Amino acid sequence: NSEISFFKEVYVLVKKIPKGKVTSYGRIAALLGKPRAARAVGYALNALSKDQEQKVPWQRVINSQGKISFRGDTGRSILQRKILEDEGVKFDFADKIDWKVFGWPDMIPSKSLLKKRN
Repeated sequence: NSEISFFKEVYVLVKKIPKGKVTSYGRIAALLGKPRAARAVGYALNALSKDQEQKVPWQRVINSQGKISFRGDTGRSILQRKILEDEGVKFDFADKIDWKVFGWPDMIPSKSLLKKRN
């Protein structure tokens, strides 16, 4: 199934995000060659089992605005922020991260990854 294959690709890539860094759903999608699949990246991370969550650092993927996406379960969002702060990620007064400091790879998300690859 292509969806299962895509989910596995997401997990492999997310495992490469170092502690203290974050990236966006769209960035993961673009790095996988599917720049319009940001939502599917979110689905993949949401599909992680409790066991998989221990191996895949899901908390390091946030939205393109540099904020944690609220998914109906505020406890989950609070947990995500706590884990990120424990890893050294800092949020400003607007609950955003600074992409220049904490973004992975070391590039601001608004720049085109596809241009860099060519």
